[in-house]
Amino acid sequence: MSDLAPGWQGENLRENLLRRGFSRRDFLKMCSSMAAVYAVGTPLAGGAFSARAQDLEQKLGDVKKPNVAWLQLMECTGCMESTIRSGGTTIEECVLDLLSVNYNELLMAASGTAADKALEDINSEPHILVVNGSVSVDDDGIYCVIGGKSSVEVLKEAARNATVILAVGACAVYGSVQAAKPNPTGAKGVDEIIKDKPVINVSGCPPIGEVITATITYLLTHGEPPKVDAEGRPLFAYDQRIHDSCPKRAHYDAGQFVHTFDDEGAKNGWCLYEVGCKGPSTFSPCPIIQWNMHTSWPIGAGHPCIGCTEKDFFDRFTPFYETLPKVGGFGIESTAENIGLGLVGAAAAGVAVHASITAAKTVSARKKERDTELLAAFGEQPAPVHHGPVDAMGGEIPDPGRTPTQDESDATDGDK
Repeated sequence: MSDLAPGWQGENLRENLLRRGFSRRDFLKMCSSMAAVYAVGTPLAGGAFSARAQDLEQKLGDVKKPNVAWLQLMECTGCMESTIRSGGTTIEECVLDLLSVNYNELLMAASGTAADKALEDINSEPHILVVNGSVSVDDDGIYCVIGGKSSVEVLKEAARNATVILAVGACAVYGSVQAAKPNPTGAKGVDEIIKDKPVINVSGCPPIGEVITATITYLLTHGEPPKVDAEGRPLFAYDQRIHDSCPKRAHYDAGQFVHTFDDEGAKNGWCLYEVGCKGPSTFSPCPIIQWNMHTSWPIGAGHPCIGCTEKDFFDRFTPFYETLPKVGGFGIESTAENIGLGLVGAAAAGVAVHASITAAKTVSARKKERDTELLAAFGEQPAPVHHGPVDAMGGEIPDPGRTPTQDESDATDGDK
């Protein structure tokens, strides 16, 4: 921890929780949730999951209070809301209580010169820097000015003594909507400005709260950044495509698609690919972790994924309701490590069909076992297997008999 936490003082998290009336059982349950997030990209076998949770409980309990500067540049505060609006007593609350967040414009009471002084003080010491929002670089940065300083100046000053930087949200990672063509403000992501410090990208619009806090927790317990993909995103969260963990995947494989949002396919809960779902091109743990205490997520609510964790998603994936070009050759074994952006077609051409099917069956079995374990960690039961059509909530719909289509009637008449 010495590399990331020089000079951290005060009570550790275990002492903090005991003082506030938490039991070790409560804390271990919270650590199990974090272990479940880490296991999204790295399946754990046998008793390894429980061992990971206990190890996390021990390490996190010993963590001292770190200093944190939390900047908000060109953004909408949605990422901070995603972090603090989780229901129940969760690890998010504990981690945020443990962090000494001395500067956060959304949460702090100070304003004006008092706020400027708070930022100056924390910038003078080693600290973790969290950034929401993109950075404006055009026209000397006049499109985002804080306390008379451009967002570039504010970011560079805060990064000078930062031990590690978290770019949280699509704006901070890629520039997001502000960076969409023609990008009049010259919006850029944090890692395009800061080149001499480690920058961990937690993408999404907004990211899932548990992923944000799991990344912070990883830093606190390991003293180093997690392994990342080519885009700088933690592999434990962004290593798998949404398409491969989607509960509607069986409908995709069966060719059962929604064509309009009010058709029978939509009522039956079929695949949203043909109404613009970007799940096949998007890496994120949304289907497994979801939002609001594992309550729902966009596809679960009946809306296509818009690919908000991916670079330049607003330019690449709009119009949002147009169908993606279908790319063959990849099964559920695809990960962020073995698929390079822009190389899907070339990689697919080199995959033998028989090998893909065999690998897909093997990984599918592992994925089913892993997802069952993860759902249990979040207090959920795996969904029952349905053999008939399902509604938008995943319930099986009885099919007492439907009126055949004209094509089906013509085919029957022809047989006669």
